[in-house]
Amino acid sequence: MIGSEGELRAKFGEVHPLAITKSRPALDKYSRQFIAMSPFLVISTADEAGKADLSPRGDPPGFVHVVDDRTILIPDRPGNNRLDTMANITANPNVGCLFFIPGYEDTLRLNGKARITDDADLLAGCTVNGKQPKVGILISVEEVFLHCAKALKRSKLWEPDYRQDRTLMPSIARIILEQTCEASVDETEAAQADKDVEGDYKTGLY
Repeated sequence: MIGSEGELRAKFGEVHPLAITKSRPALDKYSRQFIAMSPFLVISTADEAGKADLSPRGDPPGFVHVVDDRTILIPDRPGNNRLDTMANITANPNVGCLFFIPGYEDTLRLNGKARITDDADLLAGCTVNGKQPKVGILISVEEVFLHCAKALKRSKLWEPDYRQDRTLMPSIARIILEQTCEASVDETEAAQADKDVEGDYKTGLY
């Protein structure tokens, strides 16, 4: 096993200078545009003990508000109330974000310190369908840079021919029931769970 950064770096070549200097301490016009076009991101957090978590966030393009060159606001939408991301932030403010744009193979990485805000004036601009979020994640940007397309090229993430048939796996409601039921799943209960999930998708997004 490799146990140190020195051992690890000995396995690889030198870092290209641009891979270091491309990292910016604030948003520029290109990172602003990327964020404005992005409808989806993944945010990473960790609790005070270092236990890590990843969570997706999605909305129409531009849902992440650029407050200024060093601050962004991610609105929180209704979910399952686990609050993993935000609970972690209250204990450990360090976060990382990965922004995607459908059809783009480049991604945008952003790292910084996060806080949870319930400022009504700040959140008013995040209102959708007449519903203002209860809170938002306010991130002070420390590092932002574009990430090359190799991972998405290898995965062919946006290629239509690589779309998987959703029927190859059961519904999410059915899977969770099977994972949590000690006995066999009641088919009536499973059908109702599917209906409940689909209903929530229609009425509970905001």
